[in-house]
Amino acid sequence: MAENQPNKWRRLPKLSFNSKELSRRMKKVEGATVKHARRFVFKRMDSIREVRRHIILWVLTIGLIIGASGLQLMWFQQSYRTTANATDGTYAEAVQGPVNTLNPIFANTSAEESASALLFSRLLTYDQSGHLNYDLANSMTISPDQTTYTLSIRPDARWSDGVYVRAKDVVFTVNLLKDPATRSTISGWDDITVTALNDLTVQFKLPDVYAAFPHALDFLPILPEHILRDVAPSEMRENAFSTNPIGSGPFTLRFIQDIDSSTGRSIIHLARNNTYYKGAPKLDRFQLHVYASGDAIIRAVTTSEVNAATDLTVTDAAKITSDRYAVNREPINAGVYALFNTTVGVMSDKVVRQALQAGTDTAALRAVVGKNTPEIHLPFITGQVTGDVPSEIVYDKANAGRLLDQAGWKLEGNVRKKDGVPLRLSVVTTKNNDFERVLDAMATEWRGLGITVTTSIVDPTDPSQNVVQNILQPRAYDVLLYQLTIGGDPDVYAYWHSSQASKGFNFSNYSNPISDDALASARTRIEPDLRNAKYVTFAKQWMADAPAIGLFQATTQYVSSKNVHALTDTQTLISATDRYSTVLYWTVGDRLVQRTP
Repeated sequence: MAENQPNKWRRLPKLSFNSKELSRRMKKVEGATVKHARRFVFKRMDSIREVRRHIILWVLTIGLIIGASGLQLMWFQQSYRTTANATDGTYAEAVQGPVNTLNPIFANTSAEESASALLFSRLLTYDQSGHLNYDLANSMTISPDQTTYTLSIRPDARWSDGVYVRAKDVVFTVNLLKDPATRSTISGWDDITVTALNDLTVQFKLPDVYAAFPHALDFLPILPEHILRDVAPSEMRENAFSTNPIGSGPFTLRFIQDIDSSTGRSIIHLARNNTYYKGAPKLDRFQLHVYASGDAIIRAVTTSEVNAATDLTVTDAAKITSDRYAVNREPINAGVYALFNTTVGVMSDKVVRQALQAGTDTAALRAVVGKNTPEIHLPFITGQVTGDVPSEIVYDKANAGRLLDQAGWKLEGNVRKKDGVPLRLSVVTTKNNDFERVLDAMATEWRGLGITVTTSIVDPTDPSQNVVQNILQPRAYDVLLYQLTIGGDPDVYAYWHSSQASKGFNFSNYSNPISDDALASARTRIEPDLRNAKYVTFAKQWMADAPAIGLFQATTQYVSSKNVHALTDTQTLISATDRYSTVLYWTVGDRLVQRTP
């Protein structure tokens, strides 16, 4: 039995390797492969060639189906996506300096004022529509006698160090401005009493009715009392706060980077204030790149050092290429005037001033500045005063000549003389490409009347020239081509009331009792119709006396690269820094986001 023979079934068969047998089998496989290739491939190539057109069409059809499916998928995805402004970017804006301080009560240059607007808050401020609105304050009441203003402060407003803003900060700031030892650039608070009624209520007491007082609150940057209370007013400008301020605005200071001290080139690095009471800005960083001149700003724009720029004249902005940048030209509430020094020389003769008024083609001068330059022929912005306001003096060169003849200045050849003395005018303006072009054109017009005109250009940024002490205060000119800031209210008392002549801002030294009375009365009237009537009276007298010629309304030129979203065409600007009224929503670049179906 097999089961009784264990050694037999457990024995493994002997295995052996036969190379000849393997070679025979491999040749057999090779032969079969070649035979099948000949039968099913090579012999059928002709058949493949016959159907290749069908194969190609089939492949193309499949490709089209796949492509259409891909496009359909992409379109489907796009229908649920949209482009939105990116967040957390860095905005780099070029401004003209220098920057000697970041303390807002000493701000004197465009760069310092820009930093002030970004770092500090005001009680009231102008919104994007150009109307006065609340900022740190959230309500305001006026007493029946119109001399007491009581404002409530937002309870959620904080300084960048976390301390809450309180009424005592407002009191501290105003008292600091009233102290002559402070030497602030902000004036006009001497006769105003300010009191903190409680932590969140502050009261201003005026000596008399002043209708434009709410607008003054836009020019009052609030300082932190808990940081500066132990600093003497005389030492405030030199204090470390000027380079390391604590503010309550939408941005906080990170650091100041000095690039070139010889040219004043620096960068003020700001960061988003995440505790800002109106909400954190969309931008993560804001950089103010400070340059010494418009030419330096143009170079920074063309080399992409910055993605936006301000402080450019119309002439400067025209040099910017439109394919990379957008240029917004917006009017601001300021006017450029030819201011006559009415108390000296030939300009003390009203007839001579009227002759210059008639012999100046202001439309041609506006065209020299640039196309669509807004006009200004009154001592305030067009539209601020309505009704029976005087119209612009019509350009009439012949009438100008007759008036000069009437004043005794007769033509002798090409020059007007009186008692053998030529009619000479010294005209001064500040360094500015637009002003210089207008000065040349205006001088040419006046020379055409037979007047000998000498011109000079002074640089306010040059300490050696000391424009204020050497030119403005002594009224060292016959005519001053200069820009006057008017603001959101038509109160131009500071520029045209006789009390402001000689050492104030009345650069024409203009004096007329009718004008004085109208200006003084207008600022003490709250009723809009009565104020308007007073200003109409003043405007008529001002036009008749011809202490100045309105040349054009000032504009601000804002350049920005096309990947940023900042100043809009719908914004109304009272001043150039009011561009920041929408800074919370400024962004750099775009991004794709999902859209709800």
